[in-house]
Amino acid sequence: MKLVKSLLLGTAAGIAAVAGAQAADLPSRTAAPVEYVRVCTAYGAGFFYIPGTDSCLRISGRVRAEYAVGQRYGDAQDAYGTRARGRLNVDARTATAYGTLRTFFRYELTNNTGVYASNSAGSSFSSGQFNTGSGVPGVYRGSAGTGSLLDLAYVQFGPITAGRAQSFFDFYASDLNFASIRTADSRVNLLAYTATFGSGFSATVSLEDRTSGTVGRELGGVTGGIGFLGTAGAVTQGQDYPDIVASLRVDQGWGSAQLSGAVGQRKYAAVGAAALGAVDGDEVAWAIQGGVKINLPMLAAGDALWLQAAYADGALGYLGWSGNSLGLGRLGRLTLADASINPVTGKVDNSTGWSFVAAFRHFLTPT
Repeated sequence: MKLVKSLLLGTAAGIAAVAGAQAADLPSRTAAPVEYVRVCTAYGAGFFYIPGTDSCLRISGRVRAEYAVGQRYGDAQDAYGTRARGRLNVDARTATAYGTLRTFFRYELTNNTGVYASNSAGSSFSSGQFNTGSGVPGVYRGSAGTGSLLDLAYVQFGPITAGRAQSFFDFYASDLNFASIRTADSRVNLLAYTATFGSGFSATVSLEDRTSGTVGRELGGVTGGIGFLGTAGAVTQGQDYPDIVASLRVDQGWGSAQLSGAVGQRKYAAVGAAALGAVDGDEVAWAIQGGVKINLPMLAAGDALWLQAAYADGALGYLGWSGNSLGLGRLGRLTLADASINPVTGKVDNSTGWSFVAAFRHFLTPT
């Protein structure tokens, strides 16, 4: 009996072993590996690897809301206004054998109503005055309007920068103020080459299309345009080449410094001034600027002082001025021009100007 029981148990064990071996040979379905988003520390905070690639991406931006109440100067004007603005930044970078490949763009959408939208065609006041409008009810009263702005869109590959970027002439570039300080601060379409020499020194040569300058910051059109004297006037002509900008810069622990210059062509033609004869102005415009930023950590972390001076001849946009700024022009409006027609010689004379900017930043608390 014991022998029979042992044979039965051995047979059962053998069948179980064979069945287990056959089950191990059956095909099995496993879950696909999950690829989590990884943090990228190579380019600073906020970057992450795009899944499946070696490229790093950072997405940022901001939302701004404004409300204003002011004095009404006529029935066509509102006594209040609202503004809503959204900004999107997309920064992608990839390490290659020839250097970092970077693409960056910044896009803004803004909706203005009331006093924020009142500076439009038909206004009898100069640009920038608060709460202006026309005398026609329901027309140019500052009704709601949405505007878009491609502020930046450029590619950087090693020493090359191409696309819409901050002008390499700029240094302080309104880092702390909104618009009350006149200084060079423009985004333009450009093609630039930057050479680095070590110890924080670099030099850049840039071809910049000044007609693409950011409206309201530095340039409106070709820059300030040309002035009018009596019935005589002039219009700007096309350029044969873009402005040539060169800068020498140093960035070290104590701060930064930069010396920059620009030279370009400005062409003008007379209109409505037969008495002056045919005027065909082909002028060379230029500007030079020097700036220094001094870090002041002995006062508080992040404290800094900026000092900057500039001079321009025939290119007042490099000082931060655009048209409709100063000087009496046609129709009694205020204008500031890059050049004017000399009523005695009938030739074009460049306007000159200079600027000095000082700015100080202090952190009252660490946050």
